Amino acid sequence: MATNPAYIRRTLGTAYEPREAAALSRIVCTEMLGQSQADYFLCKDIELSANQEEKLQSILRRLLCFEPIQYVQGFTWFLSRRFLVTPAVLIPRPETEELVQRIIEETEAGASVLDVGTGSGCIAISLALSLSEAQVEAWDVSLEALEVAMHNAEQLHANVDFRLQDMLTCQWEGGRRYDLIVSNPPYVLEQERETLAPNVVDYEPELALFVPDDDPLLFYRKIAEMGRQALKPQGRLYFEINRTQGVAVKQLLEAQGYSDVTIYQDISHNDRIIKAHL
Repeated sequence: MATNPAYIRRTLGTAYEPREAAALSRIVCTEMLGQSQADYFLCKDIELSANQEEKLQSILRRLLCFEPIQYVQGFTWFLSRRFLVTPAVLIPRPETEELVQRIIEETEAGASVLDVGTGSGCIAISLALSLSEAQVEAWDVSLEALEVAMHNAEQLHANVDFRLQDMLTCQWEGGRRYDLIVSNPPYVLEQERETLAPNVVDYEPELALFVPDDDPLLFYRKIAEMGRQALKPQGRLYFEINRTQGVAVKQLLEAQGYSDVTIYQDISHNDRIIKAHL
């Protein structure tokens, strides 16, 4: 039996805007069904076995329910590296790539790094692979997320020390200290839930997304408090932030004694990254 890109695009067009339907159909045809780019753009038929036809229909059903294409494929790309993603972890965003690139540019060889709330491990693994002789530790409260992160580290040959740890309840008891702590913590307010697309709110882990409306800086405050003990002198904090909370996070860090607190905008000109020195 055969199918073609036009059929797939029309089917997805019942749920998506034309441009998104076209982008998804290209991924389905070329990355999941093995069609060449040239044949895709020529709209040539794809010959499918019975198993492949069943696979295609499953893919289309999942996409028509707005399941993220990254979960359907089982992976995504982050800084040109392929990462396993499952519904246990947040799908890495381009804004987080900007955060990691900034850290790489500003960090010396041999740095000790802690990534709080590692999820897929994209931050910790990218830093371990990009910073010469870095000592990277990564925490998450979710065992399922850590299993994904450890798989990614193994596949990408990255040396990261993963630990099951709840940032909100842990008590810093001394020991290892870090040159920098980085976190992309939950920062979407509960009141913003209705503004999120179905592929986000219905599928990505709530644990990694949402923070209470009455305490939007919860994770920043906890990490900053720990950083005062866990960072080396002149150590740095790096956060990804809700674009509406930049000034509030900056004021929180300054009140806790951090200096040179700087807000950086992402490629879309939204406040997205904060850096602070102990």
